[in-house]
Amino acid sequence: MPAYDFVSPDSIRAQFSAAMSLMYKQEVPLYGTLLELVSEVNQQVMAQQPKVAEALRWTGEIERLDQERHGAIRVGTAEELATIARLFAVMGMAPVGYYDLSSAGVPVHSTAFRAVHEQSLHVSPFRVFTSLLRLELIDNLPLRELAQGILAKRKIFTARALELIAQSEQDGGLNAADADEFVREALHTFRWHQDATVTAEQYQQLHDQHRLIADVVAFKGPHINHLTPRTLDIDAIQVGMPAKGIPPKAIVEGPPTRRHPILLRQTSFKALQEQVAFSDHQGSHTARFGEIEQRGAALTPKGRQLYDKLLDTTRAALRGAPAEANAERYMALLQESFTAFPDDLAQMREQGLAYFRYFATEKGLAAREQADRPTTLEGLIAAGHVHFEALVYEDFLPVSAAGIFQSNLGDEGQAEYGSNANREAFEAALGLQVQDELALYAQSERRSLEASAQALGLGSL
Repeated sequence: MPAYDFVSPDSIRAQFSAAMSLMYKQEVPLYGTLLELVSEVNQQVMAQQPKVAEALRWTGEIERLDQERHGAIRVGTAEELATIARLFAVMGMAPVGYYDLSSAGVPVHSTAFRAVHEQSLHVSPFRVFTSLLRLELIDNLPLRELAQGILAKRKIFTARALELIAQSEQDGGLNAADADEFVREALHTFRWHQDATVTAEQYQQLHDQHRLIADVVAFKGPHINHLTPRTLDIDAIQVGMPAKGIPPKAIVEGPPTRRHPILLRQTSFKALQEQVAFSDHQGSHTARFGEIEQRGAALTPKGRQLYDKLLDTTRAALRGAPAEANAERYMALLQESFTAFPDDLAQMREQGLAYFRYFATEKGLAAREQADRPTTLEGLIAAGHVHFEALVYEDFLPVSAAGIFQSNLGDEGQAEYGSNANREAFEAALGLQVQDELALYAQSERRSLEASAQALGLGSL
């Protein structure tokens, strides 16, 4: 089949993201209410802060703002993880980053499947935070064997989805009709199944070990447990949620409020209690929730080091984990600690704390033929010939992810697993190496410098 008949992976991803959003709105009506609140807040921010809207126009973010989504799933076996990687590859999504959540009492390690080139991200920024259950951390051997036996029997992909994945791999893509069918078949993996695969007693045993273990093991598939729209003001969302009948978690995870946001800030509404049918009688399960994110600048290794240091300082001063009881004190301490992190894009660039995208300006293009024009990056910026904006952070934060997980598992969801990072085992299960997110940001920054130099008729910048 000629390659020109194939639908681009970016288009398939955009189609899948839209279908997933529609499905989740039908399954969790409160998510639709959340989307409405996010849209209202984003419109207000752009109307009241023209500089924010202008920055979004420079980067093209304004066009993808209402598409911005991430989902999260949890799989139970290496085979499931390897196949989910193949499924996401059809949509142009690669595993980026390794996250160990065991140190925060969550028995999983994870990666984020996403597009890796800024042009692909512009078409569809959809990403899925994907966690693999770590059965080896269950110290109760009979329970571990029970979980392994249950997971070994389930099939989370339809036969047709597997056929279409193999076809895409063999042919190098899918045509429009096959892409439509692939999206429909792939969605089945992420659907909510009210029927559990275990008895009520088995569920309770798994639940007592860790609520997340019950969520992964006791059901037919890795139901999407949240989808996440992107807001421009997460503090306004946090304040506005109760009025919409949405109960928010106690604290916003991540950095404090800033004029120029960095990395990722997240909050969520508390997990729903849902009726389920165990194999012997009716019961309930709590797992799925709504999350909201505010994305800021992607930080360099130097910037991440400073961020981690300031976060550690805050938590040490709090003398405990952030929770509802100490939420106000935690946010005040966080704000105080982060005064040491410059809240100015020019300073962040000069100090090498963040990655940036560079753009040739109209003034720069008009001066292309001038003999005395500047030719260095700093000279071009000073003359107004090159404009810069922070590169948006496309990834996740382990501490924040664990905080979201725990806030929806409840205090009794806490467990002690120590730090058990094992990237090699995760990549062996995945069948791939995860990509380095910092290298991807550096490549994006370099491409924007090359494009600016070409536009201005310069050899390099």
